[in-house]
Amino acid sequence: MRCALIATVLGLLAEAFAAERPKVKTVVLVSANAEWREVKKLFPAAAYQKQTFGEYFQYDRDTIVAQGGWGKISAAASAQYAIDRWNPRNLVNLGTCGGITGRIERYAVLAATKTIVYDIVELMGDPEEALGFYSADLDLRWAGTPPPSAVIQAPLLSADHDLIAKDIPALVEKYGALAVDWESGAIAWVGKRNQKRVLILRGVSDMVSPDGGGQAYGNSGEFEAGTARVMKNLFDILPRWLAPLHRAN
Repeated sequence: MRCALIATVLGLLAEAFAAERPKVKTVVLVSANAEWREVKKLFPAAAYQKQTFGEYFQYDRDTIVAQGGWGKISAAASAQYAIDRWNPRNLVNLGTCGGITGRIERYAVLAATKTIVYDIVELMGDPEEALGFYSADLDLRWAGTPPPSAVIQAPLLSADHDLIAKDIPALVEKYGALAVDWESGAIAWVGKRNQKRVLILRGVSDMVSPDGGGQAYGNSGEFEAGTARVMKNLFDILPRWLAPLHRAN
């Protein structure tokens, strides 16, 4: 009798938990602190709630927008946290990236077809094997042709540092690099390992030249101004991407 009662109580608690847990199709992760500050400006009336990596809010019936934190460590950890907590079908990352002068225009939006973590240095084994292990191919066929908004579909490079001007020629030659960021490689890798559909949309907030360096380096105001414009544009186009993303599920 006691065991049956305990089983009944546990069953009721499980049902209550399931009823309270939102049925989420998509979690949108926003990484950098400057990017999240812009989110809060864009959605001042949202009901923000606390979570391990900052805040989150319900964007619509099927979508949560969550703060993920900057850099690969926070990006990987928050992506796994979002998957474990909300079990979404899709993982989206919106944010900024640094564009390479002459390869892409400022404020263009890049939809990643592949993410490459290029700051891995393997000296004991095969460096290409190590780079390949942490790369992730992203299939965008679900988005249709033409895509929901004007984007450049191309690989996106990630490292835990800003783009160094002297590295640009080698990155262009080896990877066909157009732009780089800090977090997308980690988010895409974690999403793919969990068999989630992943969408990375990054807008070019500032430019880096192999000759003149970065226009925002030493000038945080330039980066913040670029971030404000990029984040507004990304959330303007987000509904157009969510519609086919949710249909694809």
